Amino acid sequence: MLKNKYLPEGSLISTSENREYISSLQGLERAKQEDKILEGYVKKCDSDTMELQVDLYGITGIIPKNEVLYGEEIKDIAIITRVGKPCAFKVVGIESNDGGKPKVILSRRLSQMECMKNYLMDLVPGDIIPAKITHFEPFGAFLDIGCGIISLMSVDSVSVSRISSPRDRFSLREEIKVIVKSIDYENERIYASTKELFGTWEENVKGYCVGQTVSGIVRSIESYGIFVELAPNLAGLAELRQDVSVGDLCAAYIKSIMPDKMKIKLVIVDTCENNQAPSTKEHYFIDTDQINHISSWRYSPSGCSKIVESRFDKE
Repeated sequence: MLKNKYLPEGSLISTSENREYISSLQGLERAKQEDKILEGYVKKCDSDTMELQVDLYGITGIIPKNEVLYGEEIKDIAIITRVGKPCAFKVVGIESNDGGKPKVILSRRLSQMECMKNYLMDLVPGDIIPAKITHFEPFGAFLDIGCGIISLMSVDSVSVSRISSPRDRFSLREEIKVIVKSIDYENERIYASTKELFGTWEENVKGYCVGQTVSGIVRSIESYGIFVELAPNLAGLAELRQDVSVGDLCAAYIKSIMPDKMKIKLVIVDTCENNQAPSTKEHYFIDTDQINHISSWRYSPSGCSKIVESRFDKE
């Protein structure tokens, strides 16, 4: 995999190099000559033209409506929601406004096109890449995987442990690592997954033994029992109780651990309201700073009849 220099929006904005380019007219002219990707905060959106105005240290930067997005139908809501956020762009022209002051014409579309052609379309399933959570839907999380280009991660790709929403696992604008699940090269769309980063059943269960009382989060209440998440990729089934609600933080006693059935039986001892913010990085079982690709992953322990796995490399 190529070294990634096309990061989610907001990754460049505080760097000294970015500040040097955008803080003077000379720097912006040099960025145009060098075809450089830079970042700045979007200050406002013009209601008539739908142009975005970018903060360039007192110099006016404009992204025309047709330069906001690459490869997508440009909807007004997609433009308006950029206000107040960092935005990737290239400098495409330097003009003067009616008062004779410089006006810099910018293109987010060109930065995204370069990111797509030079980076994202060279990825293959199984590659591990940085991403940032941009927004949630009940069916999944949307991620910025480079220069504001969006990838979808469906809720069933978030973790093996059942969750009702990706909000149960992630926070808005959280920076995470994801695995490229699949790529639609024709339509230039990439789909992501994180469950493979959170470890196998055996890796997760090593930290637990029968007789322990451990903390967990109630994720689902069914007619036959209560599913309690002990870790993002590990859950146990507890007996029903009337005073338990989905989302509760609980103390659970481990009655039994059955690798051949991939099951843990629990008894809930006590519960309280869960005020913990989602946190994921400490649960990674892959060193994402050193490993940038996996070919396959099997969650199920050896000897278990049920197979849960992901295969990425083409046969």
